[in-house]
Amino acid sequence: MRIIDLSSPVDAAGWEPDPVVHRVMSPAEGARHCAAEMREHFSMRISPEEFPDGEFLNNDFLELSAHTGTHVDAPSHYGSRTSYGDGRPRNIDELPLDWFHRPGVVLDLTGRSAGTVDAGVLDKELARIGYRLSPMDIVLLHTGADERAGTMEYFTDFVGLDGSATHYLLDRGVRVIGTDAFSLDAPFTHVVDAYSRTSDRDVLWPAHMAGRRREFCQIERLAGLAALPRPFGFTVSALPVKIKGAGAGWTRAVALLPD
Repeated sequence: MRIIDLSSPVDAAGWEPDPVVHRVMSPAEGARHCAAEMREHFSMRISPEEFPDGEFLNNDFLELSAHTGTHVDAPSHYGSRTSYGDGRPRNIDELPLDWFHRPGVVLDLTGRSAGTVDAGVLDKELARIGYRLSPMDIVLLHTGADERAGTMEYFTDFVGLDGSATHYLLDRGVRVIGTDAFSLDAPFTHVVDAYSRTSDRDVLWPAHMAGRRREFCQIERLAGLAALPRPFGFTVSALPVKIKGAGAGWTRAVALLPD
């Protein structure tokens, strides 16, 4: 089986709206830390120099948003109440894992100006590749935005879905929609501009707001969709990290292709 990485890294060197803080404890620092912990908690005295080569284990400490890097948005990310079920949206640790290991299909939205596409665009793309959606398929949107990852433009220049496109996929039983862009909606500036011109609340992040009425998840900030050799005939695996009570969780998303 061939495995294709569809994930973007958590990279403290890249530009982020909420900066990533990544502190590395070196093996030498690990020896000093361990020696201090053993003295404090176990009354055991050991010198850092007594560890092999004066080193113990390294460690990494990170301060970041759950929406940094490739991640899955849970229903609770979209709001505190729903019009489906018991009215309480599920957190990332409460979702069924089989949602995130399913047949995948990638739709080509590259070459388009920043903004949104509607249901008609998705319908034509599915017709072009000759694919009919099945319930629980994972739909991946290849916009090309990942080429700008790590820059400010990554957060302002990408293509998302409007309300009609989002419901088009949900109407066909899709529960997980992925994109290589920062958001499944249009860039913030486009959303704010549309609202300032129309005063229509329906233009305010319609792809996310759809999750208040219908339960689904988004995989945002994917990468490498151009490496997929065909638009379907592969499995997507994007199991989210189990963060208790969180509205999102990081994932190492991959495509699994039979040889």
